[in-house]
Amino acid sequence: MKLIVLDRDGVINVDRLDYVKTVDEWEPLLGSLEAIAALSRHDWKISIATNQSGIGRGYYGLEDFLAMNEKMNQLLTPLGGKVDSIFFCPHVPEDHCACRKPLPGMLLDIIKRYEIDPSNVPMVGDSLRDLQAAVAGGFVPYLVKTGNGLKTMNDPDLPKETKVFDDLASIAKTLLANEA
Repeated sequence: MKLIVLDRDGVINVDRLDYVKTVDEWEPLLGSLEAIAALSRHDWKISIATNQSGIGRGYYGLEDFLAMNEKMNQLLTPLGGKVDSIFFCPHVPEDHCACRKPLPGMLLDIIKRYEIDPSNVPMVGDSLRDLQAAVAGGFVPYLVKTGNGLKTMNDPDLPKETKVFDDLASIAKTLLANEA
């Protein structure tokens, strides 16, 4: 099985300093939905692992989060794409949960769900915590320069095995070219 794990905000959609709180604020990044669709059409499973502390902070509710996911899926469908699973952490850092990235809890759940060896599975993020979770879970860390990616590129704690790409579209193009 071909699987890719994506962070959401800053990888698939525009991130906001004040959180993406409503379906109207959820806007896809240029080329991200087309990238997901291209991977889907080539039998890749798409899983999302996203911190959503805005829920725990009371900035938006679970219903709002689900509506954003529904919008994403509605935009993907005509492109031939779909997201196979979404794992999310609604907790704030003070909750000290095991699922909030940089801890690998969500990624370990993905391993169990898909019964996979993560050692060749890309985990795409734009923040250091995404990449740290990827490494802790045994995934291959991929950094996009969108969202917080440009800042993250210069972080001295960036895992040395991180593969850096301009955006999700360039990752999809590379993965699909490597299949040929």
